[in-house]
Amino acid sequence: MPRYDYDLITIGGGSGGVRASRMSAAHGARVALVEAGPLGGTCVNVGCIPKKLFSYAANYTADFEDARGYGWSVENTHLDWNTLLANKNQEIVRLNGIYAKLLQDAGVNVIVGRARIVDPHTVEVGGQTLTGKHLLVATGGHAVKPEVPGSELGITSDQAFYLDALPRRVVVLGGGYIAVEFASIFNGLGVDTTLLHRGERLLRGFDADLGKVLAEELAQQGVKLVLGETMVALARDGAELQVTLGSGGSMQTDLVMFATGRLPNVVGLGLEAAGVALAENGAVKVDDYFCSSVPSIHAVGDVIDRVQLTPVAIAEGMALARTLFKDEPATLDYSNIATAVFSHPHIGTVGLTEEEARERHAAVDIYRTRFRPLKATLSGSSERVFMKLVVDRGTDRVLGAHMAGAEAGEIIQGIAVALQCGATKAQFDATIGIHPTTAEEFVTLRA
Repeated sequence: MPRYDYDLITIGGGSGGVRASRMSAAHGARVALVEAGPLGGTCVNVGCIPKKLFSYAANYTADFEDARGYGWSVENTHLDWNTLLANKNQEIVRLNGIYAKLLQDAGVNVIVGRARIVDPHTVEVGGQTLTGKHLLVATGGHAVKPEVPGSELGITSDQAFYLDALPRRVVVLGGGYIAVEFASIFNGLGVDTTLLHRGERLLRGFDADLGKVLAEELAQQGVKLVLGETMVALARDGAELQVTLGSGGSMQTDLVMFATGRLPNVVGLGLEAAGVALAENGAVKVDDYFCSSVPSIHAVGDVIDRVQLTPVAIAEGMALARTLFKDEPATLDYSNIATAVFSHPHIGTVGLTEEEARERHAAVDIYRTRFRPLKATLSGSSERVFMKLVVDRGTDRVLGAHMAGAEAGEIIQGIAVALQCGATKAQFDATIGIHPTTAEEFVTLRA
């Protein structure tokens, strides 16, 4: 008889947990996955997928306007919010089913319930006790609200995906990628949108030029930017909400959305009782092989708070499966991870920012351009594309590539391959561009 019920018990059915479970089963492990909610985690249910669908919907406002310059007569356009919501929900249910089938086909036993770790090899689910040689914590994270009076009157991005109706006015609090994405979404859907941020620049942690360009573009589109300002209280005033500002002023709105950060989902898991070391914010501390301070307990994804991106969680899950069940110890290289922000315009970025490059390299060369894309010449749009390359002067290696403009994520994905291969600026220059495209500017930058 096996000593344990399973070789691996995964807690959490998001991207990292599902991939680790499937790959572990493919390597011959007996695997159970415990999940209390719908499969797919944040990305499928209240993150990447519904957000991108909302972003598509919001972009039609600009598309309709652009169409006029190309001879199209577009009149009496109207958004049916309930139709968008219903179609989005239907797609999520479809994806939930796909995740369930993938696990079933892989031979993973899916257990519905909330898990609690009893000891390094034991998990309790709804009164049932399960044992595993290895336990994997892949519980993700959750949005948090700031500790200001009245914060319970506001929502987070989770609730934004299920609003009964669009508000007439919204204040989005924050300056990170979730904040600018939802400011773009609300604005594109016709909501009077204010973006309130305590900092002086958007997208802290990204290349500074991207935050500056995005702020200019958002303002041009009609988003009201209130930077260097804080919210100190939120109160209901009849049918309205009143936002009290740190400067002493106030503003009225119909909805406040907090996009002020996320924390790991660890409450009630029993990690500390089992001896698992946690960071100050609750993140599970793991080594390069995703092993916690308890040798049999592992963690991947947002709960370890390294890089909160779906593809990263998936890669971590695959590395762990190889390490545990294929006898191929695997780590993850976190450099040159490409990412996109689906604001309007899109942001795409990979590699070092200019600031990081100057700190790490003796001399760098910066190539940048900002131009009106071909599409805008007939549409009359004021949109301008921004592109930037950061190059190590000594080796000519391209250290970073950054873009703000339509389909930036699609373009940067290809550039990321080049950076991963160590491409030089000379190799970029030697590449023949595809004309006329926006992407060709990355291989024609000379100044």
